[in-house]
Amino acid sequence: MYLQEKENSVLESDSALLQNYKRFPVEFAYGNGVHLYDRNGNEYLDFLCGIAVTGFGHSHPVIKKAVDEQLKSFWHVSNLFESTNQQTLAEKLVQHSGLDKVFFCNSGTEANEAAIKFARKFGEERTTIISAEGSFHGRTMGSLSASAQVKLWNGFRPLTPGFKYVPFNDVDTIGHSITEDVCAIILEPIQGEGGIITPSPEYLKEVEKLCRENNLLLILDEVQTGMGRTGKFFAHQWFDVVPDIITLAKGIANGLPLGATIVSAKVADKIKPGDHGSTFGGNPLSIAAANAVVNLLTPETLTHISNSGKELMNELQKINSPAIKEIRGLGLIIGIEFDEKILNSTVVETLLNKKILTYSAGRNTMRLLPPYIINKNHISQFMLSFSSMINDLHLD
Repeated sequence: MYLQEKENSVLESDSALLQNYKRFPVEFAYGNGVHLYDRNGNEYLDFLCGIAVTGFGHSHPVIKKAVDEQLKSFWHVSNLFESTNQQTLAEKLVQHSGLDKVFFCNSGTEANEAAIKFARKFGEERTTIISAEGSFHGRTMGSLSASAQVKLWNGFRPLTPGFKYVPFNDVDTIGHSITEDVCAIILEPIQGEGGIITPSPEYLKEVEKLCRENNLLLILDEVQTGMGRTGKFFAHQWFDVVPDIITLAKGIANGLPLGATIVSAKVADKIKPGDHGSTFGGNPLSIAAANAVVNLLTPETLTHISNSGKELMNELQKINSPAIKEIRGLGLIIGIEFDEKILNSTVVETLLNKKILTYSAGRNTMRLLPPYIINKNHISQFMLSFSSMINDLHLD
């Protein structure tokens, strides 16, 4: 048994919660910076960030102040009325992306649902969207259908029609899949849930060229990779491409619910009042947090993220163990794929027992998503626990 069951825990069979999560038997009481603390006061190094959400750690004073100030006024009004703070955030996202207009929602799956709708409105009679095998775009029916992972579809068919699936990092197959009914291609710059799969340097550029030649929209799902996670504001900026639609969520408001769909002018021109909406999307508290997050993502911060990622990657690559098959990633999104004889769930639980938070991704891969505010001491602390665990693994 890797963990002691938390005190006074509710047995799954007795819980009023729907059992759609396999929860670890730990409950956190509070967080500060790069650490979380359980109800017994034990300190955990958070290299998960709520799955790429709390990039600036827990209880960040600047973000907390922004939210506290907003709480003094109100925390909800309808999108039927003007919002200066939404406008301010939209202008910042437009500036960083080079695109033109922003729609705010609550989550990544909603951002991708919006992207699907906007692409089909743009395409008019063309309604098919190409996505990549191993992708993850969300769990609502449209975004689920765009996510080319059969294991996610089991029990939820029929899928929403209008999608084609091709191998990731394979431009030729995309080219052969473009027919008269295709309006867009949706891709993650780095596949997150699929196993931290990074494409070849030229892949996205070649896909962008195909889109331009065939009047298709290029949709880039930056829900997990955006907002500085890779050391640039958007991951696709490493590959010198300009998409037509970018989707964001996770790290945008450091834990408050917010998603965004950023579009080019040619897409925006097709969207009219009543075409799409969200009751809670862009709520004042989330917008206040997001404006603070964007202001914190300075060039110096992005450089720190990039350098910290390189340092962590270098330390990991020094480990010479047959248990590790491959290490891949960019910035502070890193995947460690293990030999098939090693279960990544065992690794994650072992590290949790050592008070380190990580999680799995894809096939036998452990995912590292540290906060942007880590330093050398935090990396050393992680490496000490990780190296010790690796040394204890046996390939029997």
